[in-house]
Amino acid sequence: MSAADAAPLIVTAQLPRDLHARYTALRTEHFPPERNYLDAHVTLFHALPAMCEAEACTHLKRLAGEFAPVAGQVEGLMSLGGGTAIKLSSPDMLALRDMIAEHFRGMLTQQDQHRPRLHVTIQNKVTAKEAKALQAALAGTIEPRPFAFRGLALFRYRGGPWEAVKEFAFRGRSAA
Repeated sequence: MSAADAAPLIVTAQLPRDLHARYTALRTEHFPPERNYLDAHVTLFHALPAMCEAEACTHLKRLAGEFAPVAGQVEGLMSLGGGTAIKLSSPDMLALRDMIAEHFRGMLTQQDQHRPRLHVTIQNKVTAKEAKALQAALAGTIEPRPFAFRGLALFRYRGGPWEAVKEFAFRGRSAA
């Protein structure tokens, strides 16, 4: 496998389009521009092995076909110490993530062996003072609200911008 083919895989949960646009605008405004390569995203896995790409595509496609859009909740702002994020909650997305983690058991990095705190980073790698200032400025502007994740996405990590591999829209039936 060449170095180009060894790029680790990232799995994200896709926000609804309105939140994606709003949080991408916040990232554009507040993320240090020299490090802002990405749109708003919710990372579920940071580094699945590159050799698992075909298997990941097959597994994510199957899960997306079984699941209806997954309920989530915007909780508010979240401090990252040297940054600011939008805190999200979704027991159902974490359960789905657990299913993916179980499928790839034995191949996960130490970081990916642990459940993430669901969030969208809008500012990172700044001083604690800068982060607190942004949190104060945004206080009251990020209201709790329900939403639904619209799917999953797979990317290759290339050191800067991520390379999109495939999107998997949720298209299963809701439990209603």
